[in-house]
Formats: sequence, structure tokens, C-alpha cells
Amino acid sequence: MQNEYLARSRKQPSRREREKARQRQDMLEAALSLFSEKGYHNVTMHEIASKAEFAIGTLYKFFKNKEDLYKALILEKTDAFHAAIAEAIEEYDDELDRLRNYLKVKGEIFRAHVPVIRLYFSEKYGEGFNLMAELNEQIRQRHEEFLKILAGVFESGMRKNRFRKIAPPHTLAVALNGISTVFLFRRLEEPGDQTLPEDPDAILDILLKGLAE
Repeated sequence: MQNEYLARSRKQPSRREREKARQRQDMLEAALSLFSEKGYHNVTMHEIASKAEFAIGTLYKFFKNKEDLYKALILEKTDAFHAAIAEAIEEYDDELDRLRNYLKVKGEIFRAHVPVIRLYFSEKYGEGFNLMAELNEQIRQRHEEFLKILAGVFESGMRKNRFRKIAPPHTLAVALNGISTVFLFRRLEEPGDQTLPEDPDAILDILLKGLAE
């Protein structure tokens, strides 16, 4: 499963391919800026083309409509986030260090990409956006694949007697992912709340040490 996220193509793209990729990225970034400012439903393809400084016909060569563009934007960001976090997990051999790095890099990615995270969740819980059902399922599948990687850290730790077998590895992966995500969203809502932990060990202690004596 790691190979799905960590493998990189060795073939160098041609200059034409690099230019097309740059143009596509410019269009996606322009769309993200407008969607974040005005909301998905209040933005037109013409506005996106103008923001990206391309003719509308050029935009339609890359994306068949606004839904197609939005879907590409969210899925590409999701894949990039998961790949970066999966790579962070692989940086260390020790399981606790791998979990610490997961939390550290996840926080960095979250803080660096607030607009796209806000955009996705604002539209996800909005009304009348039929594309979200299909998009949510694709994101859910990607997320489950990532959770298997995180669960592998707990499974490895259990095999080495690094962790006690208090729950199945997948359950622990879901728990750690959920705890860290809730804290990250809480920091967005209440940036001045000093009770929210920044230190990965403080978050890990909630799961690994528990509350009861």
C-alpha cells in the first residue's frame, strides 16, 4: 500500500507536458482562490479563466465543466496530503517516532492549506451539491487506504512488543487520526485557545497513556 503513495515516476516529462501541467495548476489555484472567496456556487468558469489569465476555451480543454474542475482540485490536494503524510510515516524505523512525525507533518499540512480544507468542508455540508456524494466516496476510499498505512505502524509496534494490544491496529489508527483532526479543526475555530496541544507527544499520551490510573 505504501507504494501507491510513495512511488514516483522516473520518466522525465517533456517540455510540452511540463507546460501543460503548469497551466493546469494555474487554473486550479485560480479556482481555489475564487471558491474560497466566494463559494463554489457563486463562481463561473469565465471568472476562473480570467483569474488564471487564460481564454475560456483553454480552460475547457482541461476541464469539461466547473464540477469536473472542483473534483480535480479536491482529489489532487487529497492525494498530495496523503502522500506527504505517508512519506512522513516512513522516515523513521521506531514506531513512536513514526507516529510523532505523522502528527507533526499532518499539522504542518493542515495549517499550510487552510483554504482548501475550509472549502471542502463548507461545500460538503452545504445543500444541493450532487457532486459531493461521488467525491466523498472517492475521498473515503483514499482515506481508508491511508488508514491502513497508519494501522501498519501500530501492528508493527505490537509485533515488537512496543505497544500493548489494547485494540485492533485499525481501531487505534482511526482513534489517533480522529483525535488529531479534531484538535486541528478546533485550532481553526479557536486559534487563541491555549489548552489545545501542539506537541505530538501530548496528543499521543491521550491515546497511549489514557486517563485512568
